[in-house]
Amino acid sequence: MKTGILKVCTLGLTFFVVIITSFLSSYTHNYFIDNLQSDSYFLKWSIHLKRLVNLPTRPCSCSLCVAEHSNSPWFEKRFNESIPHLLTIQNSKIHDDVFRWWRKLQREIKPRPFNEIISQVFETISGDYVLPEISPYKCRRCAVVGNSGNLRDSGYGRLIDGHELVLRMNKAVTVGYEVDVGSKTTHQFIYPESAYNLHENATIILIPFKILDLEWIISALTTGKINQTYARVPRKINISKDKILIFNPAFMKYVHFNWMEKHGEYPSTGIMCIIFALHVCDQVDVYGFGADSNGNWDHYYEKKKYWKKCFPRNSRA
Repeated sequence: MKTGILKVCTLGLTFFVVIITSFLSSYTHNYFIDNLQSDSYFLKWSIHLKRLVNLPTRPCSCSLCVAEHSNSPWFEKRFNESIPHLLTIQNSKIHDDVFRWWRKLQREIKPRPFNEIISQVFETISGDYVLPEISPYKCRRCAVVGNSGNLRDSGYGRLIDGHELVLRMNKAVTVGYEVDVGSKTTHQFIYPESAYNLHENATIILIPFKILDLEWIISALTTGKINQTYARVPRKINISKDKILIFNPAFMKYVHFNWMEKHGEYPSTGIMCIIFALHVCDQVDVYGFGADSNGNWDHYYEKKKYWKKCFPRNSRA
């Protein structure tokens, strides 16, 4: 009896070894063939082995990562990773305190209910966009490019285009200015009144300052019936619905309270873009903000002007 049991166990073990050996042989053979032409077979295996043996202790591979803010109490006090930066189908509700603050930004008369409008928004756009996760083995470098006249003759174009993500805001003209501002745009931050010169292949992030802004994005992608808010706005925009994202009012409030310390009534498009980048990038480089060397404020794509301290207290530019 014992001899029979031993034979069965031996046969079973032999069968298991054969199956495992065949699998590993087939997998290794296929993997080798697939990677032979790229001459990277042994390199890839060595990288995998190194990752298993030497797990990373840093959040990214940059020389300095945004997530490594423990050396700056000032930064650590303000930075809060838990704040959602986008409105999505899964994250479309906002807290009452956020809603009350947001509604005060533009005092609309009898606006439509927020929940009704946001439901229609996500019937029009996808609403489930997720940025690729940050990896400890990568360095996601991002450039935030403002529209300041100090970009003229800067020659920053190649530096800007060398970033994985290039975030611009409002009109963000690049054609004819590539040497100084680059040509690459991965994300463009707008509100309806600034929704001109949209970059066709970029992801468009709408910053809604009012409920009418959400109504406008529905209209601009469908009927085109809205062409006026407090200023003229485009009736239609030629952008794929899958490339439209909605900035979260909770993130707007977070920027205003944590980073601006309630100065002004609300944060500018520029500062919201910078803080957004700090939340989705490993390393952030900022170009085209502030006055030129003579203290003048203007946009690089406009005829040179000389005017100082002209921005109103709550400018969105």
